[in-house]
Amino acid sequence: MDSRADGVRIDQGIEYDRTGRRSGYWLFPDHPGGTTTTFGRRFESVRIPVDRVVHLFERQRVQSRGVPWGTPAMRHLRDLDDWQHAELVRKKTEACLVGIVFGAEEAEQGVAPFVEDNDGNRVEQFRPGMIAYARNGKDIKFNQPTSTGGISEWLRGQQHMIASGFRVPYALMTGDMSQANFSSTRAGLNEFRRMVEQIQWQTVIPMFCDRIWEWFVDYSKDHGLLPRDVEISVEWGPTRFESVNPLQDAQADLLEVRAGFSTLPQQIARRGYDPEETLRETKEFADKMDALGLVSDADPRKVAKTGVAQSGDPNAAPSAEKSTE
Repeated sequence: MDSRADGVRIDQGIEYDRTGRRSGYWLFPDHPGGTTTTFGRRFESVRIPVDRVVHLFERQRVQSRGVPWGTPAMRHLRDLDDWQHAELVRKKTEACLVGIVFGAEEAEQGVAPFVEDNDGNRVEQFRPGMIAYARNGKDIKFNQPTSTGGISEWLRGQQHMIASGFRVPYALMTGDMSQANFSSTRAGLNEFRRMVEQIQWQTVIPMFCDRIWEWFVDYSKDHGLLPRDVEISVEWGPTRFESVNPLQDAQADLLEVRAGFSTLPQQIARRGYDPEETLRETKEFADKMDALGLVSDADPRKVAKTGVAQSGDPNAAPSAEKSTE
C-alpha cells in the first residue's frame, strides 16, 4: 500500500482519496503475461479515473477486490490432478511387462543376467504388453497387476469438494447422475438458481449492467442520438432457467398470479421476456385470429381451461364432451 502526503493512498492498484472514496485505478496498458503487443509490453501502470472503469466483483465482506469462486477448491484440484497422474504412471508401469522366461543353461550360469526380446535384442526399456526372455530361459512367469479398490468413491469425494468450492451442484459440474434422483436434483438446482439470481440482481446488474447503460445513454446524448432533457430508464430481464418440471412450475406461477402474490408482468419478466412487448404481440395475434374467424384452444377469451367454449361468443369453438365420473 502506498500513501501520499495529500492523503491519497493506493492499495492493490485501487486509488482512494482522503475521504476513503475510490478515485481511480492503476492498470497495466498491456497484459503482463502477454506475448505480442503493438508497442511491446509495458510494465508501468497507468492511472484510469474511476468513472471510466467498471470493477465487477462479488463483495462478500469489506474488501477491495473479490475472491474467485474456486479459491477453496484449488488444493483439491491440485490433489486430484496429482493423484490421476500418479495412478496413470502406476498403471503404465504395471502394464509394461507381461512375463519373463527364466531358466539359464548350466554353461551360462556364471554370465551376468540380462533380458532379451523375441528378436534377440537386449531389453533396456520395457513397453506395455511385451514378453521378455532371460538368457536361454525355460520357464515363464507372468506379471500380475494389482487392482486398487475405492477409486470411484475417492474420486467422487474429491469432485464433491471441488463442486462445493465452486458453488456448483455436483451433478451439474460432472454430469454424473448416478447418485441423484428427481427430488435431489430439483432441490440442488433450486438452491443454485437462487444463488445465481442473487448474484445477477445484487452484483452483476447494479455493478456492471447499470454502469454500461449509463455510458450508453451518455454517449448517445452527446452525439445527438437521444434527447438530453429526457431521463431514459431500463429494465433488466435475465435469461430464465429451464424448468425441471414445466407443468408444475407453470401451475404454481398461475396460482401465484390468481392469489395476488405476483403479477402477470412479473411472471413474464421472470421468463426473460418484455411484458409490454408480449402483451402487444398477443393483442396483434388475437386481432388477426378474430379477423380470420379462427378460434384457438389456447385463447382464454373464447375457450375455458377445461377446453369448453365460453358461453355468449358466436365464434366460439363447439363444446367439448364432458367426462362422466
